[in-house]
Amino acid sequence: MTIAETSAPLAHLSAQGVSVWLDDLSRDRIRSGQLAELIQTRSVVGVTTNPTIFAGALAHGQAYEEQVRVLAADHVGVDEAVTVLTSDDVAAACDVFAETARSTGGEDGRVSIEVDPRLAHDTAATVAQARALVERIHRPNLLIKIPATAEGLPAITATIAAGISVNVTLIFGLDRYREVINAYEAGLEQAAAAGHDLAAIRSVASFFVSRLDVEIDKRLDAIGTPEAHRLRHRAGLANARLDYRVFEESLDTERWATLAAQGANVQRPLWASTGVKDPAMDDTAYVAGLIAPHTVNTMPEKTLEAFADHGTAAGDTVTGTYAESDAVLDGLAALGISYAEVTAQLEREGVQKFEASWAELLDTVTSALGGRS
Repeated sequence: MTIAETSAPLAHLSAQGVSVWLDDLSRDRIRSGQLAELIQTRSVVGVTTNPTIFAGALAHGQAYEEQVRVLAADHVGVDEAVTVLTSDDVAAACDVFAETARSTGGEDGRVSIEVDPRLAHDTAATVAQARALVERIHRPNLLIKIPATAEGLPAITATIAAGISVNVTLIFGLDRYREVINAYEAGLEQAAAAGHDLAAIRSVASFFVSRLDVEIDKRLDAIGTPEAHRLRHRAGLANARLDYRVFEESLDTERWATLAAQGANVQRPLWASTGVKDPAMDDTAYVAGLIAPHTVNTMPEKTLEAFADHGTAAGDTVTGTYAESDAVLDGLAALGISYAEVTAQLEREGVQKFEASWAELLDTVTSALGGRS
C-alpha cells in the first residue's frame, strides 16, 4: 500500500471538519524531518505535548545531550534547564507548522506547551508562567496548555484576557466544560475591553476520552451484570458527544453572538486521550466515533497510523447520537455509578499523573546536568 493510499482516510477525516493533530513531540522527530513529513503524508496540522511526552523524549533522545552539556557548563538550575529544553523544541515545532498556521488563518498549525503541572492549583503562578512561556517562545502559533481545575479557570480567563491563545486541558465532566466556556468568554470580553484583537486569539477545549472508559469499565466489571457488560466501552464516546452538544448550545447565545461580531473565534472541542487502552476495542474507535465539524483529534502516533491504514471517515458520527449518549449516562447512574464522582477522580488523577511525569523529567535533567538540582 502506498503512502497516498494509507493517508486517504486521514484526508477524508480532515475534509469533514476534524483537524488532525499529533500527540507527541521530540527533538529527533523535528530534526529528522519526520514531523514535516507527517504534514505531507498524514494530514497532520498541529501538535500537542504534555509533561509525560517530554519526560519520554528527554529520557531516550540523544539529541539533547549537547545542549544539556552547555546548560551544565553555565550552571543552569534544573527548573530553568527544563524550560529551555522544552521551549526550544516547541519553538522549532512552531516553525515547522508556520506555513500551516498561515494557510489556515491561525486556526491550525498550533503547537501546545503546558505550564508546570505543579501550578495546577495556583492561579497567579499559572498566569505568570503562561506569560513567561509566550515571551520566551515568541511564536504566533503557540498554545499555552492550562488544566481545567477550579483554580485553573480564572487563570484561563486572565490568560485569554492578555491576548494569549490557550489549550484548556484535562476536561472530563460536562459541568466543568460549561465553566471552561464561561472562562473563555469572560477572557474574550476582558481582552476586547483591553483593546486586543479577538481574531488573533485561539483556544481549544481538550476532553480526555479513553480515561473515562478505563475507570467506568473497571466499575462495570465489578458489578458484573448483563446490563453492566452492555455499557462497557461506551461512556467515553457518549461523554464526548454530549460535550459537543454543550459546544453547539454555547454558540446559540446572545453573549456568543456579541463576541463573534467582534471577531472572536470559537473554542473548538479537542478530543484527547484517543488511543484505546483495551486491546479488545477497535483501535480507531475514538477517532471514527468522534467526527464532527470544528473539532480537533490529537492522536498518539500508533492511533494516527492505525487510522491511516484502516480508519473510516463516513460522515458526522456525533450530532445524531445525543439521545443514545444520554441513555448511556442514565444507564450508568441506574447501576449506581456516579458520573460526578468519576470525573472528579479523573481530574485529580490527571494532575497527579502530570506531576509525576514532571518529577521524572526533572530527575532526568538533574542527572544529565551532573546531579545538580
